[in-house]
Amino acid sequence: MSEAGLTPQGLADQIGFSVPESYNMSRLLWDNLPQRAEAPAVLHDEGTWSYGDLAAEAARLGNHLLSLGCEPGDRVVLCLGDEPAFPAAVMGATRAGLVPTLINPLSPDDLLRFSLEDGSAKVAIASAEVAPKFSEAVVQGTSCHTVLNSSERLWGGASDELPEHPTHRTDMAFWMYTSGSTGKPKGVVHKHEDPAYTAASWGSRILGIRESDITFSVPKAFHAYGFGNSITFPFSVGGAVALMSGRPTPANVFGQIARHKPTLFFGVPTLYTALLGDATVETADLTSVRLSVSAAEVLSKEVLDSWRARFGHSIIDGLGSTEMLHIYLSNDAERQKAGSAGRVVPGYTVRLKTPDGKELAPEGEEGVMEVMGTSRADYYWNRPDKTAETMRGDWLWTGDRFICDEDGYYYFLGRQDDLVKVSGEWVYPLEIELTLNEHPEVQESCVQAVTLPDGRTTIHAWVVATGAPDAALEKRLKDYAKSQLLPFKYPRQVKFMDALPKAGVGKIDRQSLLKQHPIE
Repeated sequence: MSEAGLTPQGLADQIGFSVPESYNMSRLLWDNLPQRAEAPAVLHDEGTWSYGDLAAEAARLGNHLLSLGCEPGDRVVLCLGDEPAFPAAVMGATRAGLVPTLINPLSPDDLLRFSLEDGSAKVAIASAEVAPKFSEAVVQGTSCHTVLNSSERLWGGASDELPEHPTHRTDMAFWMYTSGSTGKPKGVVHKHEDPAYTAASWGSRILGIRESDITFSVPKAFHAYGFGNSITFPFSVGGAVALMSGRPTPANVFGQIARHKPTLFFGVPTLYTALLGDATVETADLTSVRLSVSAAEVLSKEVLDSWRARFGHSIIDGLGSTEMLHIYLSNDAERQKAGSAGRVVPGYTVRLKTPDGKELAPEGEEGVMEVMGTSRADYYWNRPDKTAETMRGDWLWTGDRFICDEDGYYYFLGRQDDLVKVSGEWVYPLEIELTLNEHPEVQESCVQAVTLPDGRTTIHAWVVATGAPDAALEKRLKDYAKSQLLPFKYPRQVKFMDALPKAGVGKIDRQSLLKQHPIE
């Protein structure tokens, strides 16, 4: 038993989750064939793929990989955008017993090479615009002998029948990589049962996904959040997914919604802010969407209220991680509190602990969160130091500071290592950032601690204003922070920008701000 009196199996039993001991995650796709073979599975600007079409393509791709000398357990790098080849490659590779490793198509050359070396991948599959980046300099000296361009479909002549390779439910199924902002990326190794677990927990209990739903996720499918939205959840119920290639400009996003009529829309706070601030919002038609979802960062009350007022439905906000595969804290359509990450999702449990390991009462006391649930990865590939630091028994140590209110809603307070001392006082920059974001003249902001040449630490803010910024606005923002927080909790300097750089799933690229946009 864990310290909380629960185990991952006990949590699984609470939501009635079980899969056979012999289980392959490709059943998420193949189990739809008896009743849904002709039903749409993927909607894309290039056309619609039925479940039968997608399973046949996945089988051809899996067979082709085996013909190239890949053997069960081998890694295959997938560097694909949101296109039909992505779910086909994931499902075909896993059905063949191979292990797809999912990486960002925007990765620079050094990370492309790292992804090949880290897993000793024999084959890479890349989108047409990315394939040329796998140059001789990137590939030479690695185990990779073949790079497949998804647009060429060299597997088109392979058999469309692929027997399921026998895998155990806890066998290695696929990898995702965490951000490398604090060092080289870590390969998060997920099991075959993990996607099905997220479908039985958040997908069923919070999202309420059903066969008639069409999902549309702007966050890409190589991310844990996008993977659930675009692959796990629609396939788990025989629904459909709309996949969008290209840049997620407001015009493109609203155009996809108008074209494919999704019922479930997934974004991040910065996307919702951009959509609401764009002129196209005035004519956008979201009548097909019954619910929108946000994750990755805190969603402000202002954005939530503006979205509801414009489109007539709510955004539910939640928190997850690559290690847990999807969301484990969430608001829901019936009950939510703006600014919170929500309550614990059925199938998971959390606890708050002090840095020295003392468990705290769940209500009213601040602490670092640990989470437990069956979908947790067991380890990072070839990173025993990081595994020991993060995977603590059955618990995942998140490093995130939270406080829980009397109704069981958790509020994110920043990373444990974000605490800085400014002018002799301890400050969490995120607290200031969230406060600035509530100011009516702020579209979005980023607040960070900066070390000055003389060794002192100060607080800087990068702000996108709703109007034309000037010195008077800078003073108003400083005064506002002082009035809402303690007087010493305010940005000493403010830099106004047209936009904040984004990275990954749409989070603010804080490292880029510090390096490329310093405040003098």
